[in-house]
Amino acid sequence: MTLSPDQAIHFGPYRIFPGTRLLLEGEQPVRLGRRAMDILLILLEHAGNVVSKQHLMAQLWPKSVVEDINLRVHMAALRKALGDGQAGQRYIVTVAQRGYSFVAPFSLESAAQRCEPLVQPPRRHNLPVRRTRMIGRQPLVDSLVTQLTRQRFITLIGPGGIGKTTVALRVAEQLIGHYRDGIRLLDLAPINDPQMIDAHLASLLGLALHDAEPMSDVASVLRERQMLLVIDNCEHLLDAIALLCENILRGAPQVHILATSRESLRAEGEYVQRLESLDCPPPIAVLDRAQALSFSALQLFVERAMANYDSFDLSDEELPLAIEICQRLDGIPLAIELAAAQVVDLGVSGLHTQLQGSFRLLTQGCQTTLARHQTLRATLDWSFDLLSPCEQTCLRRLGIFRDGFTLASAAAVIVGQQIEPNEVFASITQLVAKSLLNVDVGDEEVFYRLLDTTRSYALEKLHLAAELSDTRQRHAERCLALMQQAHVDWEQTPTHLWIERYARGLEDIRAALEWGLNAGGPQELAIRLTATSMPLWQELSLLKEHGVYVRRALALLDSATAPCPQLTLSLKLALGSSCYHAQGGSAETIDAFVSARTLAVASRDIAGQLRAVSGHMAVNLSCGNYQMALEQSREFDQLGLNGDAVLSLSTHRLKVLALHFCGDQHQARTHAEEVIQRLAQSGHLNRFTHGFGVQYDQSVAALTILARILWLQGQPEQAWRTARQALDIALQINHGTSICYTLALAGCLIAHYNGDNASARELLRLLLEQAQKHSVLLFYNWARHYAQVIDGANGPAQPGVGLVKEIMLTLHGGVVDEGLLARAESGAAGWCTAEIFRVRGEALLAEADAPGAAPSHSSEALSHSAEAVLLRALAVAQAQGALAWELRSATSLAQLWQRQGQAQQAHELLAPIYARFTEGYATPDLIKVRGLLDELGAQLHA
Repeated sequence: MTLSPDQAIHFGPYRIFPGTRLLLEGEQPVRLGRRAMDILLILLEHAGNVVSKQHLMAQLWPKSVVEDINLRVHMAALRKALGDGQAGQRYIVTVAQRGYSFVAPFSLESAAQRCEPLVQPPRRHNLPVRRTRMIGRQPLVDSLVTQLTRQRFITLIGPGGIGKTTVALRVAEQLIGHYRDGIRLLDLAPINDPQMIDAHLASLLGLALHDAEPMSDVASVLRERQMLLVIDNCEHLLDAIALLCENILRGAPQVHILATSRESLRAEGEYVQRLESLDCPPPIAVLDRAQALSFSALQLFVERAMANYDSFDLSDEELPLAIEICQRLDGIPLAIELAAAQVVDLGVSGLHTQLQGSFRLLTQGCQTTLARHQTLRATLDWSFDLLSPCEQTCLRRLGIFRDGFTLASAAAVIVGQQIEPNEVFASITQLVAKSLLNVDVGDEEVFYRLLDTTRSYALEKLHLAAELSDTRQRHAERCLALMQQAHVDWEQTPTHLWIERYARGLEDIRAALEWGLNAGGPQELAIRLTATSMPLWQELSLLKEHGVYVRRALALLDSATAPCPQLTLSLKLALGSSCYHAQGGSAETIDAFVSARTLAVASRDIAGQLRAVSGHMAVNLSCGNYQMALEQSREFDQLGLNGDAVLSLSTHRLKVLALHFCGDQHQARTHAEEVIQRLAQSGHLNRFTHGFGVQYDQSVAALTILARILWLQGQPEQAWRTARQALDIALQINHGTSICYTLALAGCLIAHYNGDNASARELLRLLLEQAQKHSVLLFYNWARHYAQVIDGANGPAQPGVGLVKEIMLTLHGGVVDEGLLARAESGAAGWCTAEIFRVRGEALLAEADAPGAAPSHSSEALSHSAEAVLLRALAVAQAQGALAWELRSATSLAQLWQRQGQAQQAHELLAPIYARFTEGYATPDLIKVRGLLDELGAQLHA
């Protein structure tokens, strides 16, 4: 069958639209991973025929050599998502030694009328792709979807393994698109410290929390948001979560909360929904096959047995045994899954016999939460006892992982006493087959994961086996090895693949650092991990959090008997970058970069010196020390680059920055275009600069400065296109600090300069959002200053300093204080010297014109002073090649001469400058000049 984008394929309760890669169950989208969707489309294309494993792998990974297990796990994920085997319905069968075949009946229908309205809404959530089909809970899900419109805070409670997370995720999935600001899932399973909740939630929601009263900060920032917050696995942090939820409910009236916990949070406003077991056939009833399979517990048992054992078919003789198994397991989904996974080894009869000896039969009506917890515990004990000694060791050691992990990571943590490397793969496969280990299928990598209940059980076993300390050590060593590899791959791997490969390790790195930087852990290992993991914190724009670990690591190094200079250097550079974005040019920021340079000089580390100087240079630019920054850029040439193309390109770009802010726009333009050409020739592989200065994407940073130069040189439309290009790249790579950088230095400003108020407000909102999300407080404060002009908002109580103070002057004029005037007089103000003089001249004119402000001779003196200052502004703008400032200065001067009756002189000054513009005629400055020239022309011809 040839799949047509104009047709939909209907099978079972599903319809798939090949043109949009959309799979629907009824009217609800089923969110499959990319590989699982590819497999389904290939099998449908060959429906009824066998597709070999080799053909599938060649289609899925045309340029890679992969193991069979990759295909198996993607196929298993697809089957689970479709509920293959539920109520006896088969979609995909395995043909021994040959491959796979799609065997379900299907029909074709027109997709033309259905595709357009069913395009999935924009991704405004972080819900995981569905791993398994939900069984027996749909009425409850539908009820909860309705209840959430009336009850703002619902907690699903029940024992471990009862399916709380599954139900909560399905409710959230059905509400995608119903909340203006989306849905966010906060999983508390990896979090042990209540004090870490705020940081995780802030990162998830894109907020910057202040150190005082962070919970109230969350509520205040969420005040205007309309969203659903799903908080999973609350039971070990009840008090902290109850307080958080109460604050959000009081402070954010449009935020709804769906929580899961083994017990209620006992919070104000909480509505508790108990999750019961799946329905089991009653013990005394005599049921036929169809009646029995209408009960959800038996449906789950059969489906999971079929998922693990392709040829499984529940016979009539086995039906009563399967019913009794479900009853003995109290209808607990996780317990049923664990039992069904043993069918392949024990058969239904053998499984029944095993359970008879291990469980007491709980009579209907006595299914208390405690009894069900005991049932699940007994099921886990029974499953664990059935494992081989090697599999038992593997399971308990895997409990150390907080999130998804690869097979290689599993082997690194497991291998040791009792376990050889060649035994790990077989044991992992068995743990997956027995439902003790889950598989998360990414687009490029396969990750394994323990459910929270199983993980807690495994950790308990690990502690009892006295293996916790050694396993933690291997876990931390694996985290370090991964981050060392991540460092190598950082410049050579596409960003989305790099993040998929390494970002899942963040929770494990946090755990390793928390353990290792404390007295009980291996401190040297943790210090190295702190330094080496810098790229991950950088890519995820978590510089503030990384700064916390960096300070702790540096304190430990300071107290060490033999501190390592190279480690200290790396940590000082990381601290400088973190402090810069959080504090700007503070004493701590400057000290970090100065200390780093001293260490680099002592160890003759040229690259380290360049990185330290470049970081200090960024601080100087933000503080307005432009000449000092230019001197530092000249030091790069003196240090020598030894043919290092990456460092050479980075220093070249920083030289552009210094030239631009010092006011040499001609040289800055020439070098900026050279940098962009070099970036294009390098294939943009060197996105960042190996810890160089403060980290932004190189292309984004280069285009941002070029946009500023173009605007100053009188090309406002080209400047806007360049600024948009920089922003588009930053958004495409989804790098928070790069987004903030280009918006703060170019996007918001150029939109406002050009009179595009709608775009300026839109970009300002994006800057505030991104700066909050990634704790880039430097640019968040800048944005609050901008908001005074762009949005008419109340700004910070303290006026800006350094670069942002001068930017504000160019946005709306204002007051030129003695400090600014002194900077302009000395040339220290660089790029905005002409604007400082012009605004000063305008202020003198306003003073001269003020009624009753001064005697007439004083007014005349003020006018002469204003004229002199404006002439000086014009000369500076011409010398710097800043046509935009030249136009503004000439406009102010022409208006003065017009009032003095010198229309001819005013016209002769202004007309040639206006004629040098070839674009931007709709911008405010040029519109104003056009009107003034028309007035002057009319006066001359009157």
